[in-house]
Amino acid sequence: MSSIILDCGLMKFPNSGLYHYCLNMSEQVNKLLRKQQKPPMMMYVPPAERLQIQPEKHHIIERKWHKIWKPFLAGCKVWHAPFQSGRIIPERDSDTRVVLTVHDLNALHEGKAREEQLRSLAHTQNLIDRSDAIVCISEFTKNDVLNNCDVHGKPIHVIHNGLNKLSTPHLEATSYRPRRPFLFGLGYVNAKKNYHVLLPLLLANPDLELVVAGHHDEPEYASRMWTMAEDMGVSDRLYLAGPISESEKAWYLDNCMAFLHPSLAEGFGFTVVEAMSFGKPVFISNLTSLPEIGGDVAFYFSDFEAEHMQRVFREGMHTYSTTPLAEQLKKRAENFSMERSASQYLDVYQSLL
Repeated sequence: MSSIILDCGLMKFPNSGLYHYCLNMSEQVNKLLRKQQKPPMMMYVPPAERLQIQPEKHHIIERKWHKIWKPFLAGCKVWHAPFQSGRIIPERDSDTRVVLTVHDLNALHEGKAREEQLRSLAHTQNLIDRSDAIVCISEFTKNDVLNNCDVHGKPIHVIHNGLNKLSTPHLEATSYRPRRPFLFGLGYVNAKKNYHVLLPLLLANPDLELVVAGHHDEPEYASRMWTMAEDMGVSDRLYLAGPISESEKAWYLDNCMAFLHPSLAEGFGFTVVEAMSFGKPVFISNLTSLPEIGGDVAFYFSDFEAEHMQRVFREGMHTYSTTPLAEQLKKRAENFSMERSASQYLDVYQSLL
């Protein structure tokens, strides 16, 4: 049995960022381990009926009886919990060391009630208490953790997320194909993502469409967006695509005029990196971790008033069309490589062995 196990429970949600995070992380870490002639890192994957990939020798498939007996933990020296809402299986009195990845403390930045914030913090603190090393996916998240949690002097690292290898751009016969030049947004459709503030851009730019793809995390928010669009008279140029495949995502990123992400709270902002890798202009909020990811190649909304957003968009598109910004965007995206992330994670694992 491998001495390192990655908990891939969230791979039960296909076409999600965490699905590809786990898949690509294990692939890259195992490449490095093969070079070192060491056993592979094992993946603790969802039950067979939920498994979206072909089973491999380095997969441990979750069984119902694992709730009471976990033979795969025999010999496990490091258990990686890659998301703070995920499962940490090893008991506190075991010899297994735990690496915890904290993606964000977004509950503090979404305008939630204080009681809900405290519940979320308490859950994260409990996981930190059980961990032996902590990884944060941005400097912003690390500072959030240090300012709001007690890490008990444990090592805390910053490892940025690495870029997935995107599929070949392709639309299916049933996919939505915009009829005009279009703006693109990607992420869970909920109040935190703040997509409704983009609707006035359609009023100011009658030749454009807005396509927003992603699971409707809060259906009532999606309904509110539709109502707003109808009231503004722009509903015929708004398309909420819902979940899309990787090849569809690549097509929209490859063909959009610009990528917009006015989110109120992000631990990293992975979709921004994906858009940059296509050399697309990115228009994002200046909140939480997004300036750390976008750097000096992104355009920022410092507030969400329609006039300000239209000015940022107009001036940004002019800059994009008159400078070599597309190549600068691609170059910045290269800073976020899965190979680098995997190497840094392996260093953390091996520091605990």
